[in-house]
Amino acid sequence: MGAQLIDGKAIAAEKRKAMMSRIESMKQQGFVPGLAVILVGENPASMSYVKGKIRDCKEVGIYSELIRFPDTVTEERLLAEIAELNENKEIHGILVQLPLPNQISEQKVIQAIRPEKDVDGFHPINVGRLVTKQEGFVSCTPAGIIEMLKAIDVPVAGKHVVVVGRSNIVGKPASLLFLNLDATVTICHSKTKPLSQYTQQADILIAAAGREGLIHAEDIKPGAIVIDVGMNRNAAGKLVGDVSFEEVKEKAGFITPVPGGVGPMTRVMLLENTLIAADRQNKKSSL
Repeated sequence: MGAQLIDGKAIAAEKRKAMMSRIESMKQQGFVPGLAVILVGENPASMSYVKGKIRDCKEVGIYSELIRFPDTVTEERLLAEIAELNENKEIHGILVQLPLPNQISEQKVIQAIRPEKDVDGFHPINVGRLVTKQEGFVSCTPAGIIEMLKAIDVPVAGKHVVVVGRSNIVGKPASLLFLNLDATVTICHSKTKPLSQYTQQADILIAAAGREGLIHAEDIKPGAIVIDVGMNRNAAGKLVGDVSFEEVKEKAGFITPVPGGVGPMTRVMLLENTLIAADRQNKKSSL
């Protein structure tokens, strides 16, 4: 029969539409949500991502500031910029586009951002808050995955979720998020053998390993929900996920495409986190 497509692009568009009225009411209260994006160097992929983020902000009415540095910038200079943005009351969210050049420690940069402005959800304090189920910021991709499942009315509680990948950006936070929502979670990675033994048990499969064609039809159970986080270029230069889409869609219950699935949701959750940050900071300053 074939899987139903989870259209991340359409879900994200709906969310952006709903955001506009929230932003309008913030403006009526006398403040505009603001996001600062720092880009180091000329990496084409990073430049493209940043361009998209700035465009999204403009579309919904979030004030955005792009701060660019050459890839020769020192760690000290970058940290000084972040320190200034931490104090800037018009900036509610700070995002540093990764990866960074070798002379700069990503960990130092992430930890320099104030947790209440860390809209990427990478700061150890926000990660700790996720572990202990406290209010903080959740990494945008896992948060976007949860929103997708809500959009198709899939309750997570009691489901067996198998996450393939253990990155700090997707795999680990996604596992914690699902655990907090009462799912049974299995984490797989490059040393998990045989992988299919675990993926075949998944009610919800999150493929986030960054390996083209990792998941085939025989690796899933009939009717599974398959969320493909992979972003890979195949031999023809085409953007593909970790899932062999054409064969898996014949067996899955729901599946996300690449592109047009998780990607747009990641971007819209950055806007959502920026709004949450602005709202919290405004309430704090008006106390």
